[in-house]
Amino acid sequence: MTKTVNQYGINFSAIERSDTETAQEWVYRALRYAVMSGQVQPGMALTIRGIANMLCVSAMPAREALWRLTSEGALHLKANRRVEVPTMSPAKLSEVLQLRILLETHAAERALPYVTEEILSQMAILNELQNEALRRQDPEQTIIQNQAFHRCLYEAHPNPVSMPLIEGLWLQLGPLHRLALSNMEDHYFTDRHVEVIKAVETQNPFGLKVAIESDIREGAGYATQTELLEQYARGEAPLDLPEGEFVEGLLKQ
Repeated sequence: MTKTVNQYGINFSAIERSDTETAQEWVYRALRYAVMSGQVQPGMALTIRGIANMLCVSAMPAREALWRLTSEGALHLKANRRVEVPTMSPAKLSEVLQLRILLETHAAERALPYVTEEILSQMAILNELQNEALRRQDPEQTIIQNQAFHRCLYEAHPNPVSMPLIEGLWLQLGPLHRLALSNMEDHYFTDRHVEVIKAVETQNPFGLKVAIESDIREGAGYATQTELLEQYARGEAPLDLPEGEFVEGLLKQ
């Protein structure tokens, strides 16, 4: 059986390789999950050899995964041809957050008429799962369950064409989300997901847009402080990132 990254000290709960999945698709999915859930540090260099060794695959699927994630903006190709997890300047963060607000309020409003009782129930479950993860200080699952909540709403629309764009922004913000969560309890006093659910229940498009925008802004509130962003860009912010053979292996030449 092919080893999974779970065996290297990081919880990749959704990344087991299926019997019908190619190595290329599995490696891409594993790395995409790692970036989106904030499990890799800004500025970390990712090597083909390190990825291939950790996932027990050849160089080709590792190279393909890096290329795809670079083309999506999740990784950065430097002039020396090295691939790294990009850092985030205050100006770039502001732009990404504005785009998130624009796209996600649009997606939520379009999905509103299509939300069923079953979808509402699932949103409530996902919100509770996120809150449980936050209480036990599990940043990976907090990020993943938050994204699942938003995805559940937006994909209620039969043609959620904005989802690839939204997920591209989530990819760019993945490492930063872990920083935001490192002190979330100090500024995140209102459960905006409850407000989202109430707005959906009452079919209130304006209230829904306000709740989505507030959730996005407050979710990154701690991380938008300039001093912390500068620390983050230098790799000095208190990210509390997991350690293990997988992360160490990614850094090997």
